[in-house]
Formats: sequence, C-alpha cells, structure tokens
Amino acid sequence: MEYSKQIDLLTLKMMTFDRNDAKRIHHFIKVHRYAQMIGHMEQLDEHTQFVTECAALVHDIGIHPAEEKYGACDGKLQEKEGPAYARRMLEELGFVKADIDRICYLVGHHHTYTNIEGMDYQILVEADFLVNFYEDALGPDAIRSALDKVFRTKSGKVLCQITYSPEE
Repeated sequence: MEYSKQIDLLTLKMMTFDRNDAKRIHHFIKVHRYAQMIGHMEQLDEHTQFVTECAALVHDIGIHPAEEKYGACDGKLQEKEGPAYARRMLEELGFVKADIDRICYLVGHHHTYTNIEGMDYQILVEADFLVNFYEDALGPDAIRSALDKVFRTKSGKVLCQITYSPEE
C-alpha cells in the first residue's frame, strides 16, 4: 500500500480513537502538518518521511489511556501508556514490524529531549513544540529557551521564527 494511503487510514483511525475530543484531534493534525513540512524542507528520504508523519499522528495516543488509568496525562505517562496502543493500531492497519517498532519508540520518547537520535525523532519533537507553544500559551522566554535547547533542524528553527518571532 502506498504511504499516503496508509497515512490517511492512520489519520482516520486516530480520529476515531480520539472521537469527540476535538482538542486532541486538532492537536495531532497540526503536529502532523508541521512534521510533514519540516521533513520536506529537510529533504528526508521517503521512508523516514513516512515514519515521521505516522509518529506525529499517534504521538499522543497515550493521553486517554493515561487519564483513565491514572487520572492524569503528563508527558511521562503518555510515554508509558502510548506505545502499546500505537502498536495495536499500527498492527491492525498492517504496518511492517520495523516501522511499528520505530513509531512506538518515538511515541514512548516524544517528551524526552535528551539523547535525541534520528531525524524522525528530532522533527517529531520540534513539531510538537511548535504546536504546544501556541496551545499552552507559552511566552517568548519559554519559546526562546526551547528554540535554543531543543531545536536542531534549520527548518524547525525557521518555522519557529516565522510563527513566534522570538528575538534572535
């Protein structure tokens, strides 16, 4: 199956998973679009682009399970609960095992900002930050700090500058 069709099916499956939670659906769609754009700007190979986009779609899949299990959904709980749900969803959609393993790794680490290995991981983190800056109403100091400490891609930095204009 072609990558774009798999991405569309995964998007629909995630929308169904987060049914009646427009905030979460809008969030992962925005993260996906930023990840897609950064990946294209960074000229990722087709397969890495695919994995990055899929990870962006399912990165917060652990939120609802964490809320049900713990009554909270902080980043570490999302990382703990998310991979099993992502794995099940990706298997149901017929993803190959190596891609499932990598996507689940990214879901299980997307709030871990040290030892980031791989462009897919870096781009996922940057895309999530770009959306969270707005959704969490973060101020210029917080944005500047994350830009300096976390962002590594030229494209992510450019998009942050365009969107939030933190002082250089």
